[in-house]
Amino acid sequence: MILVPQDKIDACTARGWWGTQTLWDLFQRNLAAHPEREAVVDAPNRRLHMEGAPRRLTYAQLADEALRMASVLSGAGLTKDDVIAVQLANGVEQFAVYLACARLGIIVTPVPVQYREHELAYILNHVSARAIITATQIGKHPHADMALALRQQTPSLAHVFAYGSSPPTGARGLERLLREPADAARVEQATQAAAVTANDVFTICWTSGTEARPKGVPRSHNEWLIIAPSIIEAAGLAPGSRLLNPFPFVNMAGLSTNFAAWLQLGGTVVQHHPFDLPVFLQQLREERIDYTVAPPAVLNMLLQNPPLLEGIDFERLRSIGSGSAPLSDWMVETFHRRFDVQIVNYFGSNEGAALSGNATDIPDPAQRAAFFPRAGVKRFTWSVSTAQKIESRLVDPASGEIIEQGGVPGELRFRGPTIFSRYWNAAELTRGAFDADGFYKTGDLFEIAGENQQFYRYVGRSKDVVIRGGMNISPEELEGLIVGHPKVREVAVVGYPDGLLGERLCACVVARADTAPTLPELVDYLREQHRIATFKLPERLLVLDALPRNPVGKIVKHALRDLLASKEAA
Repeated sequence: MILVPQDKIDACTARGWWGTQTLWDLFQRNLAAHPEREAVVDAPNRRLHMEGAPRRLTYAQLADEALRMASVLSGAGLTKDDVIAVQLANGVEQFAVYLACARLGIIVTPVPVQYREHELAYILNHVSARAIITATQIGKHPHADMALALRQQTPSLAHVFAYGSSPPTGARGLERLLREPADAARVEQATQAAAVTANDVFTICWTSGTEARPKGVPRSHNEWLIIAPSIIEAAGLAPGSRLLNPFPFVNMAGLSTNFAAWLQLGGTVVQHHPFDLPVFLQQLREERIDYTVAPPAVLNMLLQNPPLLEGIDFERLRSIGSGSAPLSDWMVETFHRRFDVQIVNYFGSNEGAALSGNATDIPDPAQRAAFFPRAGVKRFTWSVSTAQKIESRLVDPASGEIIEQGGVPGELRFRGPTIFSRYWNAAELTRGAFDADGFYKTGDLFEIAGENQQFYRYVGRSKDVVIRGGMNISPEELEGLIVGHPKVREVAVVGYPDGLLGERLCACVVARADTAPTLPELVDYLREQHRIATFKLPERLLVLDALPRNPVGKIVKHALRDLLASKEAA
């Protein structure tokens, strides 16, 4: 299935930005070059979230498992352009699943393990998923049972595949199926029939904004591969690099580095999930890691506790990525001075908007903590090649005028080969995501900075979205659920700052009568009545007589955030 407009394909191909190699082609190249190199490694604490002992697979072993998975999928009648939902904790299995799908042209829609019936039912129906691959249990939750229960409300869902030794009745147990010999001839026939191209859709990832429902972002093989240099070049990664992945393997943050860049590097991915600092540090010490990412608060804390960093080979670990919240110039400078480690400052979105602030382009640590290269502006040249392939500009959200002077906030917009083409089955949302010139509207506010106006500086968001631990959360979605509570008359959900997660959620409510709900009552209601992902649950409750509104009746959320800040200060 090709969703990218043909004129964009022609333009990107003519300029050499997009090619003909698929993700499966790249894997085959790596397999031929170094079959015995380690490809993927499980976390040592795997048993805490997924059944089975931790595994380490070479490229040859991963190729065999991907072949067996392709045999299972093709044997179940799944073919090119069918959509499969994948809800798994980070592990080696994901690579086998994704590679099998890349080979057969099956579209993968990866789903966070925290999603419950509320989110999962919508996604399965929205993409008409033909199958879901999950586990009998992830952590303490029976994911396979949850998927089976959703079959009644998902007419398209023909198969529930489950890892685990004792899958529930109705689920197809992958432990048994993957032990059977692969039908290599059938897989090869299916591969030839699919004739997958680099412009076919590979994934549909999910993002949240102001809308009440998540939006599906389809990306082709080429659209993934064009992103990889933003990581490889910004972090200075060499072929064969070993990457430690603490991000969920479901979106831009996880897949751009640990699938697209991994394939281009022919390297090794060491999986980590969920984030556990002692395990993370153990892996940094024991796994010969060349590159990883971590939230700013974690990096700050590590520098404040030097014994935690003892034993890490900083001769190998020369760069660390960070982002999703402002960086401390002290942290960036101290990692460089103490360990000769460069911190790469990232900004990005599932839609393909990306900026990489590295030591080559922004050598001053204080500047790198605050600024990003003004990529995609013709008079500036940067070391990361994708910066020369995109266009970016700031636009006044009210007037629509392009901003060229420094210190004036505007919405950052992008156009080019990294940017997605449309949301899945959402024409109206797609139209609203792009301006008249075809630039994607990020909803993020930046201003032009630097003595030569060569930088962008992040100043806030124009879209009402909360980012908690790197996961985007739609306040509107939560508001639509909370207002159904019998004690709630009105509600507004806002984020408030948190040193570790970036933001947490506060529900600001006006009670229906004299009795307001308690926070535990709201949380129990959301858990029991709507079964939403745990990371979306509010962690503060503010009860008000009325919500602040502007003259036309719109809730003024910045006033609520200011009120929360004043209560925190008091």
